[in-house]
Amino acid sequence: MAVRGSSTAVVAIVLMLFLVLPRDMVDAESYFVGDRIYGWDFNISNWPKAKAFTFKPGDELVFTYEPGKYDVVPVNDIEYDNCGHALDSKVYRSGNDKINLVDGSNYFISDFPNHCESGMKLRVFAK
Repeated sequence: MAVRGSSTAVVAIVLMLFLVLPRDMVDAESYFVGDRIYGWDFNISNWPKAKAFTFKPGDELVFTYEPGKYDVVPVNDIEYDNCGHALDSKVYRSGNDKINLVDGSNYFISDFPNHCESGMKLRVFAK
């Protein structure tokens, strides 16, 4: 009897989540930044121009790279233009970083010296 009650509660919770979660979060997709061979690398600013991606809020960008060689920092538009970031910015360093997009413009840079200035930055728009 306890198993039956637990199963009913789990089904109810799952149904509630489908009703409560925003539709774009349910339909969110993952995209590898760059490609699966080189990933997050120099001249990444050309990605995804050659591809026909339409990003949505909640979609996940997967940044793959060699740890210790690169990193990823989500920044605002001014930080993006100036290739810098606030001291309290989250810096991703794992080499397999997953970052969800927010509505509007999303900006990312590499924090390693001269990387951003050499083209290792990315702007993605989610709508």
